[in-house]
Amino acid sequence: MSTIILVDDQPIANFITRKLLEIEGFNEDVLDFTNPEKALAYLKGKQNALIFLDLNMPEMNGWEFLDHLKSKEQSHKIIILTSSTSAIDKNRAKEYDSVIKYVEKPLNKNKFNQLQPLLKTL
Repeated sequence: MSTIILVDDQPIANFITRKLLEIEGFNEDVLDFTNPEKALAYLKGKQNALIFLDLNMPEMNGWEFLDHLKSKEQSHKIIILTSSTSAIDKNRAKEYDSVIKYVEKPLNKNKFNQLQPLLKTL
């Protein structure tokens, strides 16, 4: 399993995602960041992480984060985890090959269970 990175400016969102991962046995190599720029610094030179990414963050939004990864040709798998229900955002996410899933917050056990088959292939 690759490293799992949680990027959300809300610590409680990262906490919930981490707990759901732990409950399902994904408790190794899980790192969380509330500052997307620090997450990018950590990811510099790394490949193949699984990233849970929020879109609406003050320092750098999720789209800027995705553009940065794309410009550096970093190959990571991204699950967008956002409060945005916008069809525009959902369609925009499809423009990124690295985005494998778009999930609306709040993440809960039911939504997490729908991700399980995807997580087990990584």
